[in-house]
Amino acid sequence: MKDMTTIVPVILCGGSGTRLWPLSRKSYPKQFAKLTGEDTLFQQSAKRLTGPSYAPPVVVTASDFRFIVTEQLLAAGIDPGAILIEPEARNTAPAILAAALWLRKTDPGGLMLVAPSDHVIPDDAAFRAAVEEARPAAASGQLVTFGIAPDRPETGYGYLELGDGERAGVRPLARFVEKPDAAAAAEMIASGRHLWNAGIFLLPVDAIIAAFEAHAPDLVDPVTRAVDEATQDLGFLRLAPAPFAEARDVSIDYAVMEKAGNLSVVPFSGGWSDLGDWNAVWRETGADENGVSLSGAATAIACRDTLLRSEDPDLEIVGLGLTDIVAVAMPDAVLIADRNRTQEVKHAVSALKAKGARQAEQLPRDYRPWGWYQTLALAPRFQVKRIMVHPGAALSLQSHVHRAEHWVVVSGTARVTVDDEVRLVTENESIFVPLGSVHRMENPGKLDLHLIEVQTGAYLGEDDIIRYEDVYRRDAAE
Repeated sequence: MKDMTTIVPVILCGGSGTRLWPLSRKSYPKQFAKLTGEDTLFQQSAKRLTGPSYAPPVVVTASDFRFIVTEQLLAAGIDPGAILIEPEARNTAPAILAAALWLRKTDPGGLMLVAPSDHVIPDDAAFRAAVEEARPAAASGQLVTFGIAPDRPETGYGYLELGDGERAGVRPLARFVEKPDAAAAAEMIASGRHLWNAGIFLLPVDAIIAAFEAHAPDLVDPVTRAVDEATQDLGFLRLAPAPFAEARDVSIDYAVMEKAGNLSVVPFSGGWSDLGDWNAVWRETGADENGVSLSGAATAIACRDTLLRSEDPDLEIVGLGLTDIVAVAMPDAVLIADRNRTQEVKHAVSALKAKGARQAEQLPRDYRPWGWYQTLALAPRFQVKRIMVHPGAALSLQSHVHRAEHWVVVSGTARVTVDDEVRLVTENESIFVPLGSVHRMENPGKLDLHLIEVQTGAYLGEDDIIRYEDVYRRDAAE
């Protein structure tokens, strides 16, 4: 009889934002960007894992991304089952163990489908069918992974070696193979016994916890304490920082999977990419007959096998006579690279960090739980910002020690508090916030509020904030 246990998706949503720089950065990694469609990669992943067979997803993410996760799930029409906040990045093993321990509290016999938030799988139906193929094996206690049928000798992926035998589309897994060199990759492809390791798993909750106890027992105690001592913060569950910091920084493959004996793999040939570099984006974004892929305000003349992408509608990028080039233009940074060397982009990020360039990790647009702001001009003693506030959202009640502010409403209506005065400021109206005044801005309407802010003063840093009330419970650094 087919097991119909509801599957709980566990979406891993961390990331350092280095591989697709300058579009992806530490402050806003690639899963939150719209790289291959109208939805972000994170939204695509969440939608893929919805339906009658799936419970609301559990998302494991960082504190900096918690409001972005909430906002994007809301926009996708998905209510999460839980959002677990990692105090710090410790790789996939502690994250997966934390999710399993949390799920054991309510359903120790359940199944969890662990998936990264930044992969592209164009055929959602085919993937869900593969999950159904994996379900009986997982229900019987197997740790099931999904292997991608390779179409080239890729050196950027790990591989799975298939064992002998097959039952209803599920194969025994002989071993994990680390990222090979080109010759080894070609040999594995020729053998027909290897799949790409997608890092997606269907796991019985009790069985994966038992595997940690057997093969990575040093992780069990600190992660268990981190879950047991977790605290509720608004709609989030914050894992306890001190015990979580004791957990070893290790991947699930190294910690458990390469040592476990109850492993199976489901081959998947429905199309997949981890978008691990710009070359992968070039392959996934519909190149024309000349191998040219264009996005945004981009024009190619006599180019071949080239990706041109502009993320600013006012910044036109033109390629002339280019071959095997990736050029990505952002308002504050441009990448030009050999298409076959895009896995080295992380070295460019390291070089920028070493010279103290803000562009290494920060986008020009800073996202906040209430909306976002973008600096338009910055010079000694003044800064001009564009600000957007979501309907119903409010900035904290705050004051500044070193700056005054002028707000001009471009569209929408703002409810503004300045000391003891509260007033509505509508389109084409402005208000002055003197230095030291206790103030707050809210959007009471049903449309986004857009305004221009002009700051003047001796110091304009984001840490010049004294918060008195904040519905998002942030400190001055957020």
